[in-house]
Amino acid sequence: MTINKILAFDALTCVLMGIVLTLWATALALPRDLLFYAGCVLFPIAIFMAVLARQDRPRSAGVWLVIAGNAAWVLASLAVLLLADPNRWGVGFLVAQALIVALLALAELKAVGRQVVSLAKARAR
Repeated sequence: MTINKILAFDALTCVLMGIVLTLWATALALPRDLLFYAGCVLFPIAIFMAVLARQDRPRSAGVWLVIAGNAAWVLASLAVLLLADPNRWGVGFLVAQALIVALLALAELKAVGRQVVSLAKARAR
């Protein structure tokens, strides 16, 4: 899968998660305001990812920023899990979404590696 497709999928998941967090935060027994504002932040992040995904060759600084942001999201999710007192739904939600974001970051990292290798091969010719 290309970095463009992964970024586009990541953007879509950001929009969906933003909707979930802004509308249904209270059902998870997690800090409502934290989830609401985290959800609000995801909308401009999704736009940024979508813009990167539409580029022929996404700028590496932007892609690395997305990867770092995904890693930070996973760490923040684990911190909320440890510091808050979520119910079972909240625990399951935090773990599941952290795992999905971690997998997206890993896929983006692998795609960047493939892109670097293909650029290096193209320059060697």
